[in-house]
Amino acid sequence: MTQISYTPSLPEMSDGAILKEICKTLKQLRVNKNVSQQHLAELTGLNRVTISRLESGRAANLVTIVQILRALNELDMLSPFFKAPEISPILMWKVQEKQRHRAYTAKPSKETDRPESEW
Repeated sequence: MTQISYTPSLPEMSDGAILKEICKTLKQLRVNKNVSQQHLAELTGLNRVTISRLESGRAANLVTIVQILRALNELDMLSPFFKAPEISPILMWKVQEKQRHRAYTAKPSKETDRPESEW
């Protein structure tokens, strides 16, 4: 008998559930690289208990997550946060509209052509 499991999408998940999934992923990364919690603690400078709590979803903060990703050589997982913002087509059009399209020479002003008044 096959069981069908349902995994909710991110917007459907609570903050705590999302945090648990992140921590579960970090643990899986560590296990896949065959790194013990103690060795990871030595690599990161964290306490082994902190790593254990993080992997259970209890004591996670962003700095700890970054330290663990760095030690596991997985910082590229954070690359979506460093995307350059895309320019909207309307903003691009407005910028291009303001750019000069032709070169021209300045015409001499009419005031310089007139002789000076005697007044």
